[in-house]
Amino acid sequence: MGKQKKTRKYATMKRMLSLRDERLKEKDRLKPKKKEKKDPSALKEREVPQHPSCLFFQYNTQLGPPYHILVDTNFINFSIKAKLDLVQSMMDCLYAKCIPCITDCVMAEIEKLGQKYRVALRIAKDPRFDRLPCTHKGTYADDCLVQRVTQHKCYIVATVDRDLKRRIRKIPGVPIMYISNHR
Repeated sequence: MGKQKKTRKYATMKRMLSLRDERLKEKDRLKPKKKEKKDPSALKEREVPQHPSCLFFQYNTQLGPPYHILVDTNFINFSIKAKLDLVQSMMDCLYAKCIPCITDCVMAEIEKLGQKYRVALRIAKDPRFDRLPCTHKGTYADDCLVQRVTQHKCYIVATVDRDLKRRIRKIPGVPIMYISNHR
């Protein structure tokens, strides 16, 4: 004869004593809650993120010539592919003086790409480009650019990366420059 199978009872709980049960000792019992009366004249506090003072509604007042443009790795690669001079095409786009800025993370990304992208590295080391030092750990350029733009809204971000563009669009007052149709 085999062992008889038991049918499992679903959603069953162990029986528990109520905290108001008289069998419990006095120290284990639940004490009745005293309701605090709210003062209607008291001010209500709530956490609201600080709105940046540089924005006048959606208009960024910190942007103005000369424009500081944060350049991403793929923007340099696509400008080479489209045979565009980076600084000249930026000036043609904005009709003003442009200062391209490259963070240490972007420079590290270009160096990691190796020998195939040596032209991009040569362009990035151009003396017209400003170098911005990074203080954080790691060399992930997308996070670096998003973090820098949220702190200082005085930059235009030049990128072709879809995900990075999507992340930057959520930050108010930060314009995006990209390459399409060789322009």
